[in-house]
Amino acid sequence: MEERQVVICENLEAEVRTFLASLAYDKVFILTDTNTRAKCYPAISGIPALQGAPVITTEAGDTHKSLEALARIWSYLSEGGASRQSLLVNLGGGMVTDLGGFAGATFKRGIRTVNIPTTLMASVDAAVGGKTGINFNGLKNEIGAFYPPLRVFIDCRFLGTLDRDNILSGYAEMIKHGLISSMEHYTRVLLYDIDTMNYAYLNQLVGQSVAVKERVVAEDPRERGIRKALNFGHTVGHAYESLSFREGRPIPHGHAVAAGIVSELYLSHRSCGFPKEKLSQVVRYIKEYYAPFPFDCGDYDTLYELMTHDKKNEGGVIRFTLLGDVGDVRINQSVPKDAILESLDFYRENFGV
Repeated sequence: MEERQVVICENLEAEVRTFLASLAYDKVFILTDTNTRAKCYPAISGIPALQGAPVITTEAGDTHKSLEALARIWSYLSEGGASRQSLLVNLGGGMVTDLGGFAGATFKRGIRTVNIPTTLMASVDAAVGGKTGINFNGLKNEIGAFYPPLRVFIDCRFLGTLDRDNILSGYAEMIKHGLISSMEHYTRVLLYDIDTMNYAYLNQLVGQSVAVKERVVAEDPRERGIRKALNFGHTVGHAYESLSFREGRPIPHGHAVAAGIVSELYLSHRSCGFPKEKLSQVVRYIKEYYAPFPFDCGDYDTLYELMTHDKKNEGGVIRFTLLGDVGDVRINQSVPKDAILESLDFYRENFGV
């Protein structure tokens, strides 16, 4: 990854202004959603290079990370005279950075992008690492590309615009980063009291989480090996999320990941010897802050079928990223179907659903 691709900002306006002044481009476009257009765009609208830049606004929510929304962005860029020398600034959460990143990757075979994440989820996960994409045929991130942005500017003051559910959604990815990295990071994450919302300390934790992801991505930018560590909690989590969309009761991505972490830690304990006391520790923390995701045994076949579409799979076999301990990552793990169904039982038993 290029030097200082991710910038934790003390002064967002100054950082962005200096960076844009160093670039040669013919036009700049800004992508927002309906929420970030109202709440976050004013924070960058005074930057001289962005004054008067066309603002493309899409509907908020992951259900709008769609082919139709992508086509509208392509049309806006085309009608606005965008060229391969143009720049697309993605101002928003994970939906915006995923969608805008894929629009940038595909329009005229690639225009440059810059991400300014406005949610905790985007700051520690979606905006960092170069994964872009859209949902398709009811499947999460089914179509996409690896297309790193030129820069990611993270300013934690945007977190003050978020409700509790959005904070929790991003924090699930931080729990994952703690689990796949080190006991020191894991302990800091599990000691954080989300109810007090100490933003200064959260900013430090965000920087540490971003560093974990950057290290992994630098080693394996195309997810051929160790980058699969970042998918811990996501094979089952994406299935929970997709089920929630199918049933018309969508849950935020990070809430699904939190549920997926519980199930996949059970699989880690059963298959790789992940310590029981740490499993219980994480389950207690997630139970304290995250609402249960209700489903029953009638949903098991659907959830299993959804897992078969996971992009880590090989030869039709579901492949998990599991843990032998905190920081001991085991990629490409296959487990019997009965164990996967047991992991669904484990979640339901612990969360009373």
